[in-house]
Amino acid sequence: MVRHALTAGVVAVGAAFAGGCATLQQITALRQVDFAIDRVSEVRLAGIDLTGRRSYADVSLTEGAALAAALSRKDLPLAFTLHLRAENPADNRVSARLVRMQWTMLLEDRETVSGTVEREYVFPPGQPQDLPIAIELNLAEFFERNARDLFDLALNLAGQGGAPKKVTLRAVPTIQTALGPIQYPQPITIVSREIGR
Repeated sequence: MVRHALTAGVVAVGAAFAGGCATLQQITALRQVDFAIDRVSEVRLAGIDLTGRRSYADVSLTEGAALAAALSRKDLPLAFTLHLRAENPADNRVSARLVRMQWTMLLEDRETVSGTVEREYVFPPGQPQDLPIAIELNLAEFFERNARDLFDLALNLAGQGGAPKKVTLRAVPTIQTALGPIQYPQPITIVSREIGR
């Protein structure tokens, strides 16, 4: 009985040690994943599709009136999909498994909106993956400008004209490990670059 109990204890300790090593590898793997902004797609401002627009001159009279009315209500929603390119280095032997990610977006160094990615992503070594994030914010809440300037800001963000805009994404990843999900204790800046033309 004593021998069996001792054996079981050794096995349990060995399993915990092995699990700890696996956990450390998985955490290290996620830290090595390179996140960068790939593109922005499906940009809409106050319900207006910005695809193919190059300037405020491309706005119809009806759309211009709708933008002005939305701004007068201080409700000018900008919705888009921010695509991250996540790449686990080819020389990393462990796949990184992201199960949840809380995020906060900064636009031109101004904190705007926050959200959570509630989907699992596996990043095998050497295989870039697309990580889309649906974002919506009220431009009128964060920028005190006229309708034309805010329209141009949205176009710039979409990469369809004007100067590039600095976008920073702060995130708190949760990774799946041999010991269960583990959340990073502090936010990390995984994206900080300019997008647009």
